[in-house]
Amino acid sequence: MPELPDLTVYLERIEAIALDAPLLRLRIGNPFVLRTVEPPPAAFAMRKLKGTSRLGKRLVFEFEGEYFAVIHLMILGRLHWKKPDAPLPKGTGLAALDFEHGTLLLVEHGKKRRAALHLLSGRDRLKDFDRGGLEVAQASLDAFVAALTRENHTLKRALTDPRVLSAIGNAYSDEILHRARLSPFKQTRALSGAEQRRLFDATRNVLAEWTERLRREAGTGWPEKVTAFRPEMAVHGRYKQPCPVCGAPVQRIVYADNEANYCARCQTEGRLLADRALSRLLKSNWPKTIDELER
Repeated sequence: MPELPDLTVYLERIEAIALDAPLLRLRIGNPFVLRTVEPPPAAFAMRKLKGTSRLGKRLVFEFEGEYFAVIHLMILGRLHWKKPDAPLPKGTGLAALDFEHGTLLLVEHGKKRRAALHLLSGRDRLKDFDRGGLEVAQASLDAFVAALTRENHTLKRALTDPRVLSAIGNAYSDEILHRARLSPFKQTRALSGAEQRRLFDATRNVLAEWTERLRREAGTGWPEKVTAFRPEMAVHGRYKQPCPVCGAPVQRIVYADNEANYCARCQTEGRLLADRALSRLLKSNWPKTIDELER
């Protein structure tokens, strides 16, 4: 699922390309994507794009007269900027926003259709889409700690909970925890003051660094490579590959529909976290430390 760095660059490029341009038409390629009935797509015709914003992982496009298009890309939804009146791709094309000088396509790969488009009239309706997660880039350490410790959860769960922190998902939570040298399963209320500061700094720095990296990569073009798996990442998607800090093989825990990637030497004092499937299968043969695994 696209997270804060990718979403930020999407919005920056849209504003650079289409701000103050009138929307000629809003085409719906798959009726499933449209989750509202009022206002209709036709009501957006010839309204200028006045700005963009983000509510968690939702992208908000504001048009003249307080008309809003709110897009949630979910896992496999993506945006593409194409030539004017570009056709909607067969099977994957969900919606198209046609401007005079180009078309913004909303597509979704895979068999499931989870991406969503809500059309709204009136700014007050946006509050229904705000999950309340803290925007870390604008937050103080005290506000960060308060949000994190409001309930006691694992760090992995807290970082990815949209009610706690805004627009962080599976990929960047792995990178943040590796940078902070903290176990994904450590409890939020068990952090020391020094660990709270490390996690706060790591969260802000990882998100800022990746946003800048993706911004440079897109340049004056369009961010076509929106993916959760990048070779420059420290641990996410790098199972069994060497940790860039210590060289130990990156570990992975699979649970429910998610996974956590971590370095045992950097984050868990050499201890291997129990994978629910493998540790039950191997039982007493399950290695307890990274040293046992390497032997």
